[in-house]
Amino acid sequence: MKKTKVVLGISGGVDSAVSALLLKEQGYDVYAVFMQNWVADQNDPYCSIPQDLNDARSVCDRLKIPFSIINFSREYWHSVFQYFLDEYNAGRTPNPDIMCNKEIKFKAFLQHAMDLGADYIATGHYARIDKIDNEYQLLRGKDQNKDQSYFLYTLNQEQLAKSIFPIGELTKNEVRMLAKKAQLPNHSKKDSTGICFIGERNFKKFLKEYLLDKPGDIVTMDDEIIGKHDGLMFYTLGQRKGLRIGGRNNSSEEPWYVVSKNMANNRLYVVQGHDHPSLFSNLLYYKNRHWISSKQPQLPLQCEAQIRYRSFAKECIVRESEVRFNEPQWAITPGQSVVFYLGDHCLGGAIIS
Repeated sequence: MKKTKVVLGISGGVDSAVSALLLKEQGYDVYAVFMQNWVADQNDPYCSIPQDLNDARSVCDRLKIPFSIINFSREYWHSVFQYFLDEYNAGRTPNPDIMCNKEIKFKAFLQHAMDLGADYIATGHYARIDKIDNEYQLLRGKDQNKDQSYFLYTLNQEQLAKSIFPIGELTKNEVRMLAKKAQLPNHSKKDSTGICFIGERNFKKFLKEYLLDKPGDIVTMDDEIIGKHDGLMFYTLGQRKGLRIGGRNNSSEEPWYVVSKNMANNRLYVVQGHDHPSLFSNLLYYKNRHWISSKQPQLPLQCEAQIRYRSFAKECIVRESEVRFNEPQWAITPGQSVVFYLGDHCLGGAIIS
């Protein structure tokens, strides 16, 4: 009897390595593919691709799983990196991980896997898939600290029907223990953080290689000039570090925070204190809404919404083009995604405009 073929996106990290292990133990015909999404200078000290590639290959050798490499750097540049640059240039703060899942992992990679004769693709995401009444649901991962459903809200029914998240029912500690028990070579490898193509390098220096910076004034809400910024693209709402605003007369010792940007006048507005009222709002406007279900929810919809990856979902009402929260939210940031939930069930999301 022919085995079910699963093409796994393997990254070199422990999550996709344990995904490979579990799939093999469950009897699937597993085929691992390493996606090269970025072409870096060979002498780039911040690029982890060679090490990740080596780790991915070592895991496959250990598990005796076929391994190959696919280069999606062209697709990544056009669909993810150009979007990233355009958003920063417009003064917004994008989330390239969400766009990478949408355009690369569950589009280009999914198509590549189907061309290889796969029945399913698999990734090392901390999320779960359920099927109720012939509808696929995206659920939060069991590990609340690692749940990645926020990054997957753009998926549709067809993509979920073809996807497996093997570690969705596990915690990170359990994943590490399984990797160690199976003697996987990357069992103690630290998690990657930040944006993949930037790595550990200085973010501002990286952006300056691609975008023209335009210095300007840092001003208070009363239009008093209190400093200079290096270019609006380098700052995000709620940012505290890197403002270089020293102590001032008749001012408290509380830190300053970015509260808004005026792109037309090239001004960066700041307020003093984490709890300044100007940093809070219970209303946001959105664009590019996407529902995971084929049956679109009726609006207005009472649910919870999450406005950034490292935050909690809060009760709200979703209407056409707007979300109103029961309680004011801190530093709602244009360009980030607002993702809608009912408990663990991810309904979809949109881009904050």
